[in-house]
Amino acid sequence: MSLPKAFIFDLNGTIIDDMGYHAVAWENIVNNKLNGGLTFEQVKAQMYGKNEELLVRIFGENHFTAEEMAALSIEKEHLYQTAYKPEMRCITGFESLADKALEKRILMGIGSAAIMFNINFILDGLNLRPYFKSIVSADDVHISKPHPETFLKVATQLGIAPADCIVFEDAPKGVESAANAGMRCVVITTMHGKEEFAAYDNILFFIDDYTDEKLNQLLPA
Repeated sequence: MSLPKAFIFDLNGTIIDDMGYHAVAWENIVNNKLNGGLTFEQVKAQMYGKNEELLVRIFGENHFTAEEMAALSIEKEHLYQTAYKPEMRCITGFESLADKALEKRILMGIGSAAIMFNINFILDGLNLRPYFKSIVSADDVHISKPHPETFLKVATQLGIAPADCIVFEDAPKGVESAANAGMRCVVITTMHGKEEFAAYDNILFFIDDYTDEKLNQLLPA
């Protein structure tokens, strides 16, 4: 296996284990505020891409104005941040891996479907910003995951060819996005089981957290 020149991380569910908090916040908005009538599992299944895209998938085109969707997005993020802030921490071993990557001159970036409001909340709350040379959010792309634009934009900003990037993801749609970008992927199983990734052939391996010794394969000696 050729060694990577860059690591690209998704954020939610990948650097931090917070997707359950997002799901609860979305379920609150979709059902309690908007009377969507979905089960919790149905809400979880729609949790990929931009917030506005989720609302369109559930309620249809032209159900909300752009201004209404922006307001609902921020309301949802406030619910999430209030609940998650007391529990905020990195997934075990992340900082150690990131420190090793810096030492080995592996560049790092974030490619997330989150809005910058949420990315800033995490990066500043955990003092992670110095690790990353590129940050691409939902605000920076026209089409979100599984379209490859997010990860390709990070690679371009880092100056690294897609084939030399390793993506860290927790969601099937994120792995599909990496595949569409021509990138190999490591999957962290915070929210989805291995069986949910059977359709993808760009996965190097699965990890539970960043203490997994398989990650040593990605680092130069």
